[in-house]
Amino acid sequence: MKTYLVTGGAGFIGSNYIHYMFRQYGDAIRIINVDALTYAGNLENLKGVAERDNYTFIKADICDKEAIAAIFAANDIDRVVHFAAESHVDRSIRNPEVFVQTNVLGTLIMLNCAKSAWENPDGTYQEGKRFLHVSTDEVYGSLEADGAYFYETTPYDPHSPYSASKAGSDMLVRSYMDTYHFPANITNCSNNYGPYQFPEKLVPLMINNALQGKALPVYGDGRNVRDWLYVEDHVKAIDMVQEKGRLFETYNIGGHNEKQNIEIVQIILDTLLDMLPEQDARRQYINHELITYVEDRKGHDRRYAIAPDKIKAEIGWEPETMFGEGIRRTIQWYFEHEEWMKHVTSGDYQKYYEEVYKV
Repeated sequence: MKTYLVTGGAGFIGSNYIHYMFRQYGDAIRIINVDALTYAGNLENLKGVAERDNYTFIKADICDKEAIAAIFAANDIDRVVHFAAESHVDRSIRNPEVFVQTNVLGTLIMLNCAKSAWENPDGTYQEGKRFLHVSTDEVYGSLEADGAYFYETTPYDPHSPYSASKAGSDMLVRSYMDTYHFPANITNCSNNYGPYQFPEKLVPLMINNALQGKALPVYGDGRNVRDWLYVEDHVKAIDMVQEKGRLFETYNIGGHNEKQNIEIVQIILDTLLDMLPEQDARRQYINHELITYVEDRKGHDRRYAIAPDKIKAEIGWEPETMFGEGIRRTIQWYFEHEEWMKHVTSGDYQKYYEEVYKV
């Protein structure tokens, strides 16, 4: 039975990964979920998992060296899947120090603890141990609207404190692979969407606001382009990289779903109207007039687009969910989990939302 240490497993992608792994492997694996339960970490994301005998939750900060070292000392960890990170650009602009602390120092601590636990006296590593660092396409900077793509060889050019901190954490992992021959991989993914996503991100924010008849804030002219990846496709790719990927390699994970932000908002509105029953009162106020253009984000990258050629050629992964299907599945999930949305959008989140979007 392999034991997986998942950091940030109560967050959006991490919780989807844990659900996916138990669907795939059932009782054949054990998962230890380490999460500090900051604003985006929510144990409600793991209902149905917490009761499993082969699942353990530990509340701990990845910057707490003693706590992380104790987890490795008490458990024979085979796989580390490192999701834990501060991940929202707007928050990084407002408070860069937290992003450097968590994303850079936290990653360093994870690397050091795994290295200490896995390293043999001769400098080799115990058989079968692997560390996967989950990163973002934002480390590559911004593309022109000319059809170019991010490849694994694209030079890093981060433009926000968030992307700079993730670039720093990527470089640390690379340095450990090169210097210590540490058994790791890096994945860089495009924008994720799907169940359990905290509603500061574009897709759940627009779904939630539209269902309440609130303004839909769109930065600048709305024509910034992102490549959208359904979260279940992403977590499947992560599992495949850990099992089939070549050690010390980076793999880009993209969705082949490039769309302008304004297109995403319009698709969400049209899909909501298509999916809501005719008698649902919310249909009366869901329309394109809710779209409200707001001052553009500082340092807002114009276009991201990932070429997942390498992961397809080497591992056989490719995205399965096109945006039209994925957004319907996502909206249906939010229809069925309105209480979840109410819980995560109360209190401090609401104050933050008002301050950022000024609506």
